[in-house]
Amino acid sequence: MPLPQTLARINRRITNPALGVMARVAPGFGIVVHAGRKSGRVYRSPVMVFERDGGYRIALTYGPDVDWLKNIRAAGTFAFEHRGRTITLTEPVVTRDSTAAWAPIGVRQVLNGLSVEYYVQAREAV
Repeated sequence: MPLPQTLARINRRITNPALGVMARVAPGFGIVVHAGRKSGRVYRSPVMVFERDGGYRIALTYGPDVDWLKNIRAAGTFAFEHRGRTITLTEPVVTRDSTAAWAPIGVRQVLNGLSVEYYVQAREAV
């Protein structure tokens, strides 16, 4: 079961702005920069991310039904701030893995404890 949407709303208003500064440079974190599907407004969402298989895997801690994911899937590409640089990622694909075998071992235990079953795989645009 992903984290509850009530927590997502609290994080969007309080935690995300504070975490955003750290998430740009801290290992295991990044910022998904995406435009609203209807509003066109630019949003920044801190996420857990790991480089794997020539691309990036982003943990869907709130499950696959989050607005930022809908936005990047509709666009097909998105900006991503990771470890002090901004890159363009493309072809976001949602995958289910209830074991979180794609994540580093210490993080895998946290993701399993939170019952995170989904991640997004995207690759750097050429």
